[in-house]
Amino acid sequence: MTLDYVNIIFEVIVFLFAISVHESAHAWMAWRLGDPTARMLGRVTLNPIRHIDPIGTVLLPALALFYHFPMIGWAKPTPVDPRNFQHEMRDDILTSVAGPASNFLLAIASILALRFLMLFGNPLSIAEPLAQMLWLSMAINVLLGVFNLIPIPPLDGSHVLRHLLPEPMRRGYDMMGIFGLLLLFVAGGRFIGYFSSLVQAFLLNTFLGGRF
Repeated sequence: MTLDYVNIIFEVIVFLFAISVHESAHAWMAWRLGDPTARMLGRVTLNPIRHIDPIGTVLLPALALFYHFPMIGWAKPTPVDPRNFQHEMRDDILTSVAGPASNFLLAIASILALRFLMLFGNPLSIAEPLAQMLWLSMAINVLLGVFNLIPIPPLDGSHVLRHLLPEPMRRGYDMMGIFGLLLLFVAGGRFIGYFSSLVQAFLLNTFLGGRF
């Protein structure tokens, strides 16, 4: 098996785990804040089958692999009923940011694991496959975290911005939906990559001293 195929397998594994953690974090936070909807539907789980979306989890990552783009996509949206929250605006925001926050925590955990490997020398010489998977985990989780914080519906960042808008603007903003995502992919690819690189550099300098 060539290194390219191994790398593809690693990317798929890391991506599926990352989106499963992301959606589970949404579901768990909503449950803790009073909305059991996602939990009753079995979404507080790391089983990727529960979170697969045909376009965001299958088609888009497949295209990214085929064209050698960074692995990006999304899972099936976690169902949330804000009427069950005690503080609707605050709890909706907390539930929304729980997903990207989980990706950044996974990225930090991956960097710390890499640092642990480096205590035993050059990680590429003693555990190359594990080091490669951890590096991909850092990169993919940062990319997903940054991507989902963009304030374009239905991404998580939109749930923060929409609460700051007047009601008439909010309705129009919510209706952007897939058209906003298409615009983002056409015009915002470099924007996403640029900010992902900044976050990666910050995390590496903070937790790894920029060494790898």
